[in-house]
Amino acid sequence: MTVLEARAVSVRYPGTLALDGVTFRLRAGEVRALIGENGAGKSTLVKVLAGIVRPTSGTLLVDGRPVSLGSVREADALGIGVIHQELNLCPNLSVAENIYLARELARGGLLDRRRQERGAHELLERLEHPIPPGAIVGELGLGQQQIVEIAKALARDVRVLMMDEPTSALSAAEARVLFRIIRDLAARGVAILYISHRLEELLTIADAVTVLRDGRLAAEAATADVDRRWIVEQMTGRTDGTFETATEARAGDKLVRVDGLSAVADSGRALVRNVTVRLAAGEIVGLYGLMGAGRTELLECLMGLRAVSAGSVTLGGRRIDRLDAAGRIAAGMAMVPEDRQALGLTQSMSVAANITLASIGRFARFGWLRRGAEMGAAEDMAAQLRIKSAGLGRPVGSLSGGNQQKVVIAKCLLTGPRVLLLDEPTRGVDVGAKAEIHAIVRRLAERGIGILVASSELEEVRAVAHRVVVMARGAVTAEFAAVDASDDALAAAATGVEGSAAA
Repeated sequence: MTVLEARAVSVRYPGTLALDGVTFRLRAGEVRALIGENGAGKSTLVKVLAGIVRPTSGTLLVDGRPVSLGSVREADALGIGVIHQELNLCPNLSVAENIYLARELARGGLLDRRRQERGAHELLERLEHPIPPGAIVGELGLGQQQIVEIAKALARDVRVLMMDEPTSALSAAEARVLFRIIRDLAARGVAILYISHRLEELLTIADAVTVLRDGRLAAEAATADVDRRWIVEQMTGRTDGTFETATEARAGDKLVRVDGLSAVADSGRALVRNVTVRLAAGEIVGLYGLMGAGRTELLECLMGLRAVSAGSVTLGGRRIDRLDAAGRIAAGMAMVPEDRQALGLTQSMSVAANITLASIGRFARFGWLRRGAEMGAAEDMAAQLRIKSAGLGRPVGSLSGGNQQKVVIAKCLLTGPRVLLLDEPTRGVDVGAKAEIHAIVRRLAERGIGILVASSELEEVRAVAHRVVVMARGAVTAEFAAVDASDDALAAAATGVEGSAAA
């Protein structure tokens, strides 16, 4: 039975046709994958189905009856829920308060906090993630926030659940837990719309696939009848569905020495424990680990964004661990953060302004900003990284996810770094943009930049890294040459078996 249907739906923005006559059906108990490159129209279609965006033309139907969804609340009343790629949480509220936001549980006219915390605890237990219900969401890592967002959706009695990149910040083990929950929901008749750029997981979890290209419906098929090559061909019109393997490092002199680095949270919990790492010029070192392994915290320590309790960091023979973030940028270090929306971009500014933001002092003379020089530098970086936009003066939020990520990388490169720290550099981008970003990383290494890449994707680590350092519970547990980094060895090290291998 068809639960939710879009008939000939179009969405037009000034200068852009985001959806062009798309017809789409979602059936009860079905898990349908929605696939397409960044900018193909996937998120726009989800926003239409969730009542966030009104279509310019076309019809929406629920249970065969036409509906006009003017708000998320109206969609919610019809049993339509959504987990967005960019998290929709209140950082100043607790986990339980976020999960029950706008649907608070009450008793006798008063908020029943205990009942909410019990319910939140049960949902988090179901997701096999013991996050305290009273924890403040803004103090959680991105992966934990993703779990909270999923729990928030599960707390609603939905008939249709749309998931936009729900595993982008999750480890493989955490994704498997989510897949079990998805199958359970589908068995109970819930219709699931699933968006992901991880093609292998789509083939694992989905019953059918719908492919969008340039805002139009490109293809539909049962998952059993397709493979990865077919998906990539329908998405892009080309048959390039494989990742390159890492080339041999042309490593130069030792560039970064990290010795015995440790850091603790305000609660006293160890975040980084006695980490020692080396990075040479022109070398790409992959930093692999599960959620909570300490990868992001280590990069934050190296960038001066988090205080350390012990250890030293040396760049080019100079101690930099006493410098703040601005001092480390001046010394030649730059970082692309995991959460590009919150930490990498300024949404109210243009593409060009975001590219030049960290280097704005270069374009000032006698207190005046030289707009021509600034725009020239932005145009040069946009050309180098092939950033696709309707104009560098447009808001950065108008770009696709892959192009937004390129803007963050461009901003870092304009500072002239000797060392580049990349935290989940291809999170939430499509297969084509992912391959482009990998190629950019390789070119930067060939220019002699030392690169440390933190990723939860084994495929990505093997695609770009010359060496792989594995972390678990804040400590380094193993180190491998990339060619020796088997799935079994990496999994053993990532679960905390110290000294499982070394190279």
